[in-house]
Amino acid sequence: MTTPALLVLEDGRTFHGEAYGAEGETFGEAVFNTGMTGYQETLTDPSYHRQVVVMTAPHIGNTGMNDEDPESRRIWVAGYVVRDPARVPSNWRSVRTLDDELRAQGVVGISGIDTRALTRHLRERGAMRVGISTVETDPARLLEKVQASSAMSGANLSEAVSTGEAYVVPAVGEKRFTVAALDLGIKDMTPQRMSERGIEVHVLPATSTLEDVLAVGDKGPDGLFYSNGPGDPAATTGQVELLQEALARDLPYFGICFGNQLFGRALGFGTYKLKYGHRGINQPVMDLTTRKVEVTAHNHGFAVDAPRDTATETPYGVATVSHVCLNDDVVEGLELRDAAGSLKSFSVQYHPEAAAGPHDAAYLFDRFVDLLEGNA
Repeated sequence: MTTPALLVLEDGRTFHGEAYGAEGETFGEAVFNTGMTGYQETLTDPSYHRQVVVMTAPHIGNTGMNDEDPESRRIWVAGYVVRDPARVPSNWRSVRTLDDELRAQGVVGISGIDTRALTRHLRERGAMRVGISTVETDPARLLEKVQASSAMSGANLSEAVSTGEAYVVPAVGEKRFTVAALDLGIKDMTPQRMSERGIEVHVLPATSTLEDVLAVGDKGPDGLFYSNGPGDPAATTGQVELLQEALARDLPYFGICFGNQLFGRALGFGTYKLKYGHRGINQPVMDLTTRKVEVTAHNHGFAVDAPRDTATETPYGVATVSHVCLNDDVVEGLELRDAAGSLKSFSVQYHPEAAAGPHDAAYLFDRFVDLLEGNA
């Protein structure tokens, strides 16, 4: 016996389906993910905090859930929307079904709806608030709750997903460098990719100060890293001020996703909300420094507003756009160089750690190592 479920968008569009995962009621921003695989990494990505994720791939749950691939300590999505959930998972690493895991973690979802129609609606109208309920049967009443729920614009969420205590991910093999990594919603694979390259990573809470950063290691850090994370970059001020202080000290910087947006704001650029964002593992990006095109993993609803074709003088050096999305020309990376043209800091909007793949952009961690080496 299945339990009916109701999905209502803030503009009144309604879908009827069946409960998937926990029963109850949830609200968030409706976004869609175009990945054909990697749903476990998506669910456990802290950047999806307060978002209801619609999977465009029709069959979800085929490989079940395992204990090796989560990107954080829990599932972060506010709700989950799929078309045809797997009846029985089939993978040698699977230890439980996706449905069971969603239930165990209290994640309310819905299945059996036309996710293609829902995705087209979000592409045309833009990401918007949504509610999923197995307890409310009246769309009008659920719509009232949706319209009373919080919007993503103006939301400062990184501290809600950050670690409460600093911890260290040791270097693999010989230790070459020490990096302070600000956890704004960091994924486990990120410090792992750095540790594989001989970096000892000190992961710090989002509320850390410059003094906390400079206290890392025996002689202070060789570099600073900002992770991905949820929320509106325009609502974040403390981390931007910290980054400006670090740049003024010429501390080498590398940022990913939210770390790219905060880097942009620290350099004096604005940020804006995309109509429906980039989320998936098949986004084409050009690295303007090499002219190579990479297929990349994305999860962002905001972007940096910076000039694509001209350099910008900042108090910390000369800033330029280093990467662009080939689908819509959105800024996907920034570089900061000194007067002589040497690289001082950089960031990308997408995910070079890309657990579940693709791995085209893994070279960016090597670029960070080169940057640290040049500063040593």
